[in-house]
This record gives sequence, C-alpha cells and structure tokens, in this order.
Amino acid sequence: MEKQPPSAPAMRQRLDKWLFFARLIKSRSLAQKAIEAGHVAVNGKRETQSSAQIKAGDMLEVSLERRDLVVRVLLPGSRRGPYEEARLLYEDLTPAVPAGRPTLFEQATRDRGAGRPTKRDRRETDRLRPGPDRLRPGDLEDD
Repeated sequence: MEKQPPSAPAMRQRLDKWLFFARLIKSRSLAQKAIEAGHVAVNGKRETQSSAQIKAGDMLEVSLERRDLVVRVLLPGSRRGPYEEARLLYEDLTPAVPAGRPTLFEQATRDRGAGRPTKRDRRETDRLRPGPDRLRPGDLEDD
C-alpha cells in the first residue's frame, strides 16, 4: 500500500472553514448557517452540509445578503489572516453589474432622510418580495 504524502489531507478542506478563512463570511457559525440554508453551491450543486470537502478548482456560488458571489477555489486556507492573504485563496468570477441598473437590494432601500414611504413606494417594494401571501394576476378570477 502506498503512503499518502503528508500534505494530501490539506488539499481538501471543510466548506465552512474555507468560507471563513477566505473572509467571504464573518464567522464559521454564520458560514454553517448559510450552507444549511442552501445559500452555497459547489460546482453548480446546492450544498447543505458544512462538512463538505472542497478542493482547488471547485466553483462556489455564494448568495450573501447584499450580493451574489461566484468564486473559484485556488488554495485551501490555513488561517483567517488579513484580506491580502485571504484574497489569494480564490479568484472572483462574479459577473459585473451593468451600470445604471440597480440591484434588488438597491431598489428596496431608500435614501436616508427621504421621509416616509408613500403608498406607491410601498407597493413597489412589496412587488420585489416573493411570497405566498402575494396575489398574482389571475388568482381571483373564476374559471
């Protein structure tokens, strides 16, 4: 039987640890919650186990609160270091947002000091939010 080189186990790393070391998520417990909630995909497949092993070359899609990231894993992390060190762990492949087109988060937020939202503003904000309580066209029509 051949012996594995001592660095072989370090080639793979837990997904939650890597997200924490790469500074994509603030803490390991938040990384675990995001993974379990289905906000992380590895190579196009949703991952719900924070103990899933990732390796160099894997593509991650991470849905964060204010933006979505697409990154390629370059290296496993060894610690949560400064940003310059963490930035070497991945390659950012996130598509650029077209200029002049606000994101959903920007559409739903109001400028500070803009006053109370009008009824029209509230309807526009509600239109952005999906949910079972929202009526869709045709829901009340009799067949």
